[in-house]
Amino acid sequence: MEEMVEQIELLLEQNDEHQLREYLNNLNISDVEILIGELPDYGPRFIEILSINRAVNVFRILDFPVQERILKKLSGPKIAELINELPPDDRTALFGEMHSDTVKVLIQHLPVDDRKEALKLLGYKEDSVGRLMTPDYIVIKKIWNVDRVLTHIRKYGKDSETIDVVYVIDSNGALLDDIRIREILLAEPETKVSSLMDNRLISLNVNDPQEEAINVFRMNNRVALPVVDDGNILLGIVTVDDILWIANEEYTEDIQKIGGTEALDEPYLDINLFKLVKKRVGWLIVLFLGEMLTATAMGYFGDEIGVVVALAFFLPLIISSGGNSGSQASTLIIQAMALGEVTVADWWRVMRRELISGLMLGVILGIIGFFRITIWSSFSTIYGPHWLLIAFTVGLALIGVVLWGSLAGSMLPLVLKRLGADPATSSAPFVATLVDVTGLIIYFTIASLVMHNILHPPAPPHALVPAHTLLYNVAH
Repeated sequence: MEEMVEQIELLLEQNDEHQLREYLNNLNISDVEILIGELPDYGPRFIEILSINRAVNVFRILDFPVQERILKKLSGPKIAELINELPPDDRTALFGEMHSDTVKVLIQHLPVDDRKEALKLLGYKEDSVGRLMTPDYIVIKKIWNVDRVLTHIRKYGKDSETIDVVYVIDSNGALLDDIRIREILLAEPETKVSSLMDNRLISLNVNDPQEEAINVFRMNNRVALPVVDDGNILLGIVTVDDILWIANEEYTEDIQKIGGTEALDEPYLDINLFKLVKKRVGWLIVLFLGEMLTATAMGYFGDEIGVVVALAFFLPLIISSGGNSGSQASTLIIQAMALGEVTVADWWRVMRRELISGLMLGVILGIIGFFRITIWSSFSTIYGPHWLLIAFTVGLALIGVVLWGSLAGSMLPLVLKRLGADPATSSAPFVATLVDVTGLIIYFTIASLVMHNILHPPAPPHALVPAHTLLYNVAH
């Protein structure tokens, strides 16, 4: 890598355009992408120098902020050439990220038909399958034979996004089936397409969410899937390279949300510092206000803490245990939902599993907490004369808090999904904050029950009241 950068820097210093072009055109497109990342100021020059096919292939794998930065510095003819040669799905993705005024300018570089096509694709919802599809594919008729299909592919295949799969349509354009090219190549020339159809068609609806398309690809081992409208008319195809790109974006967005921040729409090192703070401060304020409730809860139980100060020693233990179990559960469920392993309809199965697992985890931690206090008290008086009651309190509280954390962490993503929100927003910090407050209530409630006679001693009998007080009461 260092050697490649040094070689490029040497060619740039020598200003040898011919050798620079030859060197860049012989690199893998992934290597050129790395060079643009290492030498961002020279990115536009690299795109200008590359042959148009390689320039397009490099440009389409760059992150949007880098694409935008390069477009601003390219010459007019190169921009027109690049926009025209970009595949329709990549062009739509680029236009979808840009400001509408910029799109209006760029779209003028396209021929009339391509312009109409781009505007049509941009008309679909931002997160829909329609934004991902390309209209470049091969269609055939079921009455054709294999020889005619191969002739058709030779004629139009070069303009197709992929020829691994061809699509069978009727006279109205409705999708009937898809056939892998392997089946066609191995068939006799006179074989009819209809005899190769197996009617095991898998398709996407143009209005389906992109996340749903990711799951369909994951489950069906396909390099491309057809996209149809509500009338089953074939509109385009979505290829696996676009799905992998979207899956990476979704994964990154979910990880950022799980961490307790808004999703970043630019790479971390490229995003403006004030914009980064803005993305993070909202959740931090919400979590801060939530944690303030912890102080309120502690204030409510101030008398109990005042009587048995040792109860305060275990507050961090109780809070962190509940928060950790909730964070674990929420992360597991969010991941399972993203993979399609869990849906809202599975809520009872999830709750039942978390009831059992949360109880088991709580018992394990409760036993450890109980014996820790017991063993420590055998050679120390730090927990006072009521150490055994404190040990029982901590042990039982850990069971309750861990169980509650598991339930809250597992159910919250499902509730948000049911309400139409993104389950990833039930982030680990959010669940931890929720469980912190409720964990304190559980802890001190159990303490009040176990140590009732100590925390709330009975009033002294009248016989113990001072004599002058009794005489005063009788006199008045």
